[in-house]
Amino acid sequence: MSNPMQNTMLTVPQSGSIESYMQSAYSIPMLTAERERELATRLYTENDLQAAQELIMSHLRFVIHVAKSYSGYGLAQADLIQEGNVGLMKAVKRFNPEVGVRLVSFAVHWIKAEIHEFVLRNWRIVKVATTKAQRKLFFNLRKNKKRLGWFSNDEVSNVAETLGVSEKDVLEMESRMSNQDQAFELSSDEDDGASTPGFSPAQYLEDKSSDLADSVESSDWSNHANQRLSNALVTLDDRSQHIIQSRWLNEDKTTLQDLADKYQISAERVRQLEKNALNKLKASMAS
Repeated sequence: MSNPMQNTMLTVPQSGSIESYMQSAYSIPMLTAERERELATRLYTENDLQAAQELIMSHLRFVIHVAKSYSGYGLAQADLIQEGNVGLMKAVKRFNPEVGVRLVSFAVHWIKAEIHEFVLRNWRIVKVATTKAQRKLFFNLRKNKKRLGWFSNDEVSNVAETLGVSEKDVLEMESRMSNQDQAFELSSDEDDGASTPGFSPAQYLEDKSSDLADSVESSDWSNHANQRLSNALVTLDDRSQHIIQSRWLNEDKTTLQDLADKYQISAERVRQLEKNALNKLKASMAS
């Protein structure tokens, strides 16, 4: 599954139109479990690329959701989403509908793996030397280092004097240079059950206490419902809007009598206005 499938992925813009991209992604309807299984089965058994396209497009919102959690690394949001989309496509390609889990629960591993690799590939380079002085120290330190391993105290002093920096700066930069990236996945030996089991960052991806599909779907539905409620409220007259806001939406609820005093009508009349407004809201949101 190569070019045809890759062409189904929306191109994430690098400019300020990233918000438009996100709005487009969120406007794509989420799949029911039955529809997802149908599409996944078509892809798995028939290599149906049209089914793959629908699976990918309907899950772009999940990529955005995951990518937002990596915003603290100072990398472009568009790049993080783009890498996550690559992970999503890999997941769709490998997804087996017979396993009995939702695609998003399977795909989150692949999405995070691609984003992790992108962060490690870019962020660590930046963090080793973030200023002009640190970059100069970094390259000179590599050139002046006389042996592998840690510097002795005398070597630290000599390098600091030669480069015109503090010993603390030399030790900090040496520590950054000496750090080694840990493997994202377990090695094949460890994965197959070595005598001394290891661990890897990949093992921390899955949070068994919650389900990403359920949490994002719940959040998405909540946002959708709030938007529909806001749209329905504007169809009411000002007095009815205020009554509903005061009686149902505000944290401190207003009594019927308080509203009756405000509008100089009876409490029973306020109750009738409230009931009529609620019926209008229900009809508007149901349409």
